Amino acid sequence: MPSIAPTPRPTQAAGDHAVGWRPGVRYGALGLPLAFVALPLYVVLPNHYASEFGIPLATLGAVLLGARALDAVADPLIGRAADRLLARGAPRAWWAIAAAAAVLVVGFTALFFPPVEGESALLIWCAATLVVTYLGYSVVTVIHQSWGARLGGDAPQRARIVAWREGLALAGVLVASVLPSLAGLTATTAVFAVTLLAGVLCLRAAPQPAASGDRANPVSMLLPFTTPTFRRLLVVYLVNGIASAVPATLVLFFIRDRLQAPSYEPLFLASYFAAGGLSIPLWVRAVRRVGLERAWLVSMGLAIAVFGWAALLGTGDVMAFTAVCTLSGIALGADLTLPSAILAGMIQRAGHGEQAEGAYFGWWNFATKLNLAVAAGVALPTLAWFGYAPGSRNPQALTALTAAYCLLPCLLKLGAATLLHTLLIRNLRDPR
Repeated sequence: MPSIAPTPRPTQAAGDHAVGWRPGVRYGALGLPLAFVALPLYVVLPNHYASEFGIPLATLGAVLLGARALDAVADPLIGRAADRLLARGAPRAWWAIAAAAAVLVVGFTALFFPPVEGESALLIWCAATLVVTYLGYSVVTVIHQSWGARLGGDAPQRARIVAWREGLALAGVLVASVLPSLAGLTATTAVFAVTLLAGVLCLRAAPQPAASGDRANPVSMLLPFTTPTFRRLLVVYLVNGIASAVPATLVLFFIRDRLQAPSYEPLFLASYFAAGGLSIPLWVRAVRRVGLERAWLVSMGLAIAVFGWAALLGTGDVMAFTAVCTLSGIALGADLTLPSAILAGMIQRAGHGEQAEGAYFGWWNFATKLNLAVAAGVALPTLAWFGYAPGSRNPQALTALTAAYCLLPCLLKLGAATLLHTLLIRNLRDPR
């Protein structure tokens, strides 16, 4: 990792940072390598351990659930530490990111290249290295998100800050979606390590939030829950997140067994993530017209329509599923950009800016991990209970796979859309 601390740079009051393309890239660059963790851990890992090592889906789901739940519990504590670091200045926060990035590289490498054999040993290794990897990932992510939230600004400005981070993350996901198939996990791990180093170095030159000085002592971890709007937003985010996490967990199984098109995996994943990245500027523009919350609602409606269509597909429907991936990727662009921008503005309106961003984003990431844990811990054992296993051609098992991958997300998205309209859009005038 770098051997020098970031050079102190002039800071500005929250909301005064102009996020053009150069500072946007410098801040958002760290999102690109983090995508190398997000995609393999949430999409590739379950299939990798099931297919390569023969780990039963039900057992694997339990391990993933436990590891992700443990990791999620740590996020509020990490958020508290992030507030203390950022209050004392960006250089301290940068050093914490650098150290956590080193831990992340070690854990990620060990996770995908286990030196042990046998089901029990593999499960123990998987659980232990997942905890290490998640810890490093969480520290980098929470501090990075809190850093961006402290830059402030109006709704379009906040959307642009998040857009740079998530847009570059999607560029990383796009590469990570095809690299394992084309070059293998060894090359993927090497590229991840190099881009993570580059991202950490870029952050040294990024816009820096001002140190809050007298507010160096962090606020209570429970402070976010005293804000009614945060409680409402978190409920929407949880339901919507589970709706997105279920198909993310099952997509490779659906491609290989329902569509029987494993050779097209790079095309499907690239279409999905490319559409997500390219759609982000469109969603930022939509924010100017209809606002953050209503733009997010539109994306949920799009996702429901797309996954309803996907339920009708079967063996060989390559072109149709490519269209499904493209359209659902457009909805993904909104999911990645708008909720965090809503949260950043809500923190400012609640009067907790420059003092509690870490606490908020700690709980925010707790919710994200909880979504993924529930998706893996429920969907995989349920499919196993219905008789599905990787490579299955049993009609009942494939019907269960289709229902879990397509129809369950539709129902959850519909619930999230209803909650968004009821809890947030109807209360847009509430400043709390």
